[in-house]
Parts: sequence; structure tokens; C-alpha cells
Amino acid sequence: MKKNPKSLPHPVMQAKQPAIEAEYLTKPMHLQTTKERYEFGQALRVKCSREAHAEFVIDRPGREDPMDLLIASSHERIESLLPLRYGRMVASPFAFYRGAAVIMAADLSVTKATDYAVQSCGDSHLANFGAFATPERNIIFDINDFDETFPCSWEWDLKRLAASFAIASAHNGHKRSEGMAAAARVVECYRDRMDELSKMTCLDAWYSYLDYEALIELTDDKVLKKRRKKVLKKALDRDHAEEFVKLAAVVEGTPRIKDQPPLVFHAEGSDTPEYKERMLGAIEMYRESLSVERRILFDRYQYVDNALKVVGVGSVGTVCGIALFFASENDPLFLQVKEARKSVLEPYSHFVNHESNGERVVTGQRLMQAATDVFLGHYVGDQGRHFYVRQLRDVKVKPMIEIFNHNNMLGFARNCGWALARAHARSGDPAVIAGYIGKGNVLPKAIAQFADAYREQNLLDHGKLLQAIKEGRIEAEIV
Repeated sequence: MKKNPKSLPHPVMQAKQPAIEAEYLTKPMHLQTTKERYEFGQALRVKCSREAHAEFVIDRPGREDPMDLLIASSHERIESLLPLRYGRMVASPFAFYRGAAVIMAADLSVTKATDYAVQSCGDSHLANFGAFATPERNIIFDINDFDETFPCSWEWDLKRLAASFAIASAHNGHKRSEGMAAAARVVECYRDRMDELSKMTCLDAWYSYLDYEALIELTDDKVLKKRRKKVLKKALDRDHAEEFVKLAAVVEGTPRIKDQPPLVFHAEGSDTPEYKERMLGAIEMYRESLSVERRILFDRYQYVDNALKVVGVGSVGTVCGIALFFASENDPLFLQVKEARKSVLEPYSHFVNHESNGERVVTGQRLMQAATDVFLGHYVGDQGRHFYVRQLRDVKVKPMIEIFNHNNMLGFARNCGWALARAHARSGDPAVIAGYIGKGNVLPKAIAQFADAYREQNLLDHGKLLQAIKEGRIEAEIV
């Protein structure tokens, strides 16, 4: 099969031949014009009309049982933590959606698609966007979760993001029409930013980023703006020493992470020499995944302790932990270690993963984020589990979704639409995607309709989880 040279040219992926060929694809790069690439995107409408993205059949005949998919996705997770996973998902339809990426991947796989691939986040709901510090200490707004990253059709991310706004709006008590408006706003802003990126040079588009402090200034709500500034200041003032006080203590002269079960706890046998030897072996494998200059930085730190830590919704039950290091008496460092499993998108993608899943996550994150953590790395554990590693916190600011009114939701939809477009433009050709979308509202309206239908599907699936718990098919524990 021929490889699509305009989708993910890096050699670790293999793509199917695109459905529609264009003359510019075989031209030397110096002869390719933006207009030709834009027209190639327009030609993709023949295979998949923009209106077709509105289509979604609720509880369609032959649809896989969502509870079967959830249960299958729990295979080889830590069994004792599974009730916590389902307990977090049962809290609300929005919480359910956050943990149900595997269900939506199956649903998206039967929808109409352009099949024009980018590096996809795979779980691009609105709670997976936020602010953090770059290595240069700028504060940027970007996607911040890549557990499911994998190459696939660009509109899958856009649909999951739009649907999350419809679901979050309903969760906050907004009108159905307001949820659809927020979903449409995501696509409108994605469209506008992608069009801007298509007119930039390749390097200017690659180096582009969203300055979080500038985004705060765009906040119309004066109360929310003030609160965002306060939260950012608190995040900037927080350092690893403060994290140490919160998460650890000195016990008999030795720093130790505090057990706070069931959310933070030491693994059985963690105080044995054999366990420590395994940890040191894992640390060395992780170290080898870092570039030379980052290894030199990492070597300033010495390993002290580690513990399991339950995080998120979809990640509950996977092996996640924190590791504590020290460079000097008052210079601690917390790294987060997360198990990387097979992406929920992989069974439905035309691409083949040639990496470990930890490396897959790292590769996807480096491709999609404007800047990545200096300690981002990966390794394969001695029991065959795949992991990736990053700092536990680095001036991280989470969105305050639960307090958003409709206008706040529209503003955040703008930020997320811009961020997703920038991320997709790094691995796909922004002119092709911009050409497909066009300048009007055909695609925003279509995806808003899809988002509203998926909001209803998600509500039904949440009800199925409640029923499965009632019947004893699934055990849930709310903490």
C-alpha cells in the first residue's frame, strides 16, 4: 500500500493509501501550493460530506454492549481498584463520559469519516485541556492527557471534544440548545484557527502556542477572570517542597510518601530489598529514554520512595504511582508513573503501532503539545507492563468546568477548539483540513447535531451502568 505523504510522515507509522489522490501529492515540495492542498481537502467531501458528520443512530442495531466494552477494558487492571473506577463513573453522565473513551471509539468507528489521519489525542474531552508550564517557564494552554493517543481521522477528536461540551453543559443545568451552541463553538474556533495555521509557514505553525495569561484576559466574566488569575498565581507559587509537605514526611530520618488509602498507598512488599532493586532497574530503563542533556539533569536526583496513586476516571485500576527523588536537603522531585495500555483507537485505526505503549504516549505527546515536560520518558517494566513518566505537577491548572455558566462554556470551547487545531496541524496538513471544513457553518452545525445525539446516547449508557451495578454485574465503590 502507498503511504499518504501528507499524513504522519514519521517512519514509526504505516498508513493505508488515501481514498482520494491529488496531483500535488506527487509534486516536489517546492512546487506544492497552499491552494492545491486546500482543494485536496475540498475533494475529501466527495468521500465524506460534511453533513454526514451529523449522523448518529442512538442504540443502533448491532451496537456492542457498552458494559461489555467497559468490562473488557478492565482486563489486567488492579482488580481491587475496579470498584473505585466504576464508582467514579457512576457519579454523573459527565463522569461516565470521561471514563468511557473505549465506548466512544467503538461508536466513532462506524460513523462517516474523511480517513485523513493526524496524531489524535484519543480522549479529547474538555477536562483534558488545561494550563501548565513549559521548560522555558511560559504558561501555555494545551491538551494534557495522551493515554489514548494514536493516529486516526482528525474529526474523531473534534467529535469527542464537541460531545463533551454538550454533556458538560447538561451537567451544569444549561439548556439543550446551549449545549449544542457550545459544541458548535468548538468546531467554529477549530475551523478558524486551522485556517490561520494553513497560511503560516511550516515552522511558524509548529512553534505556535496559546499563552494562558492572554487567554485569561479574553475572559468576559470578571468574577471568573479574577478567579483564574488567583488559581494561576497559586499554581505558580506551589513548588515541589510544598508538594512534599502534602504527600510525604520524614520518618525516622528518611523521606517517605504518606499512605492515604485507598487513593495513595505503598505496594505490598515495597520495603524489601528485592522491590527496591526492581525500582532501581525501572528507573535506569526510564533514564535511558531521556535525551542526554535531560539525563544529566535527572542524575542530580536520587530515588527515595514510591507509592501507588489512584488518578482520574479512565485510568483507575491501571498501575499508576508517584516516585519521590531528592537533589539536596530541600530539593524534592515528584514524578508520576502511569501504565500505558493499548490505545482504545488502535483496533479502529489504519495505522500500526511499532512502539511500546509508553513510547506511543510519549511520541504522541511530543507531536501534539506545543511544549513537553523535561522529564517525559517511558520504559517497559519487568512484568511486561508499559509505562510513561512525567512530573506529577508543573504549574498545572485544571479548568473549573463545574462552575461554568453558558457564556463561560462558550469561552472555554473557543480555547479548546484553538488548542486542538494547533495540535492536529503538527502531524496533518492544516491546508487540507481547512479545505475540507471550508469557511461556513456546515461542519459546526453537523457536529453540534452529532454532539447532541451523543449526549443522549451517553445518558442512556450511564443508565446501563447504574442497572449493571443494581444487578450485581458490576461492583462500584464511591469514595
